[in-house]
Amino acid sequence: MTPLSVSIGAVAAAVVLLLAVFELIRSRRLHERYALLWLATGIVMIVLAAWRDGLNTIAGWLGVRSDPTAVLLAVGLLFVILVLLHYSTVLSRLTDQNTNLAQRLALLESRLGQRSDG
Repeated sequence: MTPLSVSIGAVAAAVVLLLAVFELIRSRRLHERYALLWLATGIVMIVLAAWRDGLNTIAGWLGVRSDPTAVLLAVGLLFVILVLLHYSTVLSRLTDQNTNLAQRLALLESRLGQRSDG
């Protein structure tokens, strides 16, 4: 059985995560579409930490007998990996767009320079 103190600590950490995400959204430092995975992470962590029997059941399904909190950590880590993967794809797309814009700007500056010289 998951110790009560671990469940309380995990719920508290997940609530702090959710509050931080909501504050970042409110202050417009994080867009809503990018916050969805963080919000899902916090909600899943709260559910798993608060529903101790459910966490123990899932741990049993996965063959974890000694410490069900390892499943909680693994689920949290999985969500963080998903968030990182999502941000990597966004960053890759923005890098491509930035390169494209720099090339277009160089072409425009070249054309403008040719007109002023000629």
